[in-house]
Amino acid sequence: MSNNNSNPNNSGNEWQVICRVEDIPVLGARRVARPVGVDVAVFRNAEDQVFALLDRCPHKGGPLSQGIVFGTSVACPLHNWAIGLDDGCAKSPDEGCTPRFAVKLEDGQVMMSMVELKTHALDLAPPRAGPGAATAGKLGDETFDVQAPHGS
Repeated sequence: MSNNNSNPNNSGNEWQVICRVEDIPVLGARRVARPVGVDVAVFRNAEDQVFALLDRCPHKGGPLSQGIVFGTSVACPLHNWAIGLDDGCAKSPDEGCTPRFAVKLEDGQVMMSMVELKTHALDLAPPRAGPGAATAGKLGDETFDVQAPHGS
């Protein structure tokens, strides 16, 4: 299955393999650590689609990687806001968006834009609660933080 959830301004980017799709729990997420800025949450839904958002809810900064994935949305663990995985925006009546990141799935490998990981949304504050004590993998190594799906 191929899923390309890329932003239109990503032509010419160098793509980095992050993990295999099986490394992300169905209805779960994993965090990708960045040298600077808030981590990125990579989500997998029941249809094996992958999405990537800044790991920060637009409401109060909750860690979206710890939320419950349903369809193409994730529920923030702090106040249950539904955030669209495809656009990063809160569902009505809530308002606000979190930055999304280009991600694609090729031959079972999840890939992200290196340019975006190094430059996109570096000015936002980290989440106010959540995975501060959890470990996250660095780009290029085999360790990462996997968030198990809720209710399993």
